[in-house]
Amino acid sequence: MHRLDVRDMPPAERHPTIRDAFDDLDAGERLILVNDHDPSPLFYEFKAEVDAFDADGYRVEQRGEGEFVAELPKR
Repeated sequence: MHRLDVRDMPPAERHPTIRDAFDDLDAGERLILVNDHDPSPLFYEFKAEVDAFDADGYRVEQRGEGEFVAELPKR
């Protein structure tokens, strides 16, 4: 698993950085994403645009105020 914390990153840089990190994964790996808000818009973007994204294996958990941890699995 690879971990990426984007909470301190400017919002305009987040999705491209997340996409690049996901693209660098091998099939069967997961990107653990730490975000300051619910990443559901990212989920829908990946589901619609990224063929290698395993939407059925996606998980997200709020661990505290301003801390959401999502698992983005790659097929």
